[in-house]
Amino acid sequence: MYNPSFVQFLTYFNGNKDYFECHEVLEEYWKEIAPRQRKHVLVGLIQLATGMYHWRRGNFKGASTILQKSRHSIIEHTSSPFLEKIDVAQLVEQIEAAEKSIFAKQDFSPFPIAITDPALNKIVLSSSDHLVVLDATFLINKHKLRDRSEVLQERAEAISRRQITSNVEKR
Repeated sequence: MYNPSFVQFLTYFNGNKDYFECHEVLEEYWKEIAPRQRKHVLVGLIQLATGMYHWRRGNFKGASTILQKSRHSIIEHTSSPFLEKIDVAQLVEQIEAAEKSIFAKQDFSPFPIAITDPALNKIVLSSSDHLVVLDATFLINKHKLRDRSEVLQERAEAISRRQITSNVEKR
């Protein structure tokens, strides 16, 4: 589980707490190894980052919903190789505590993912040393500041393909 994307995910999560980047790097990796497998453990970790991002932004409903999905996914995949170097019991407890805080509409409170493998932890800590500390306002609004032209083009193409398929099926 020393894949560079997985290491980057852990580095962003534990380092500068850039949950938006956590989501981005892990989503790309998930698309490479398990495209469209919504039940994959990486989806649960992506959801964890997304939930933390929502909570930081004060979106309590979104954070609660997605963190609950994340927790269920992580529990369901406890024996996954992706979780074997992480303290899963502690992570689940942290997510549950976050869910309680969110329910009570408490301020955002980050937590690290405990890495149980010393070699992986060393890599993540070393990578964290090179991260830039980001402005809180930037971290809160990062999704609004990115170039979405590629995503929008992919969506338009998918809609077009569905419309073509639908028209063919109607004939």
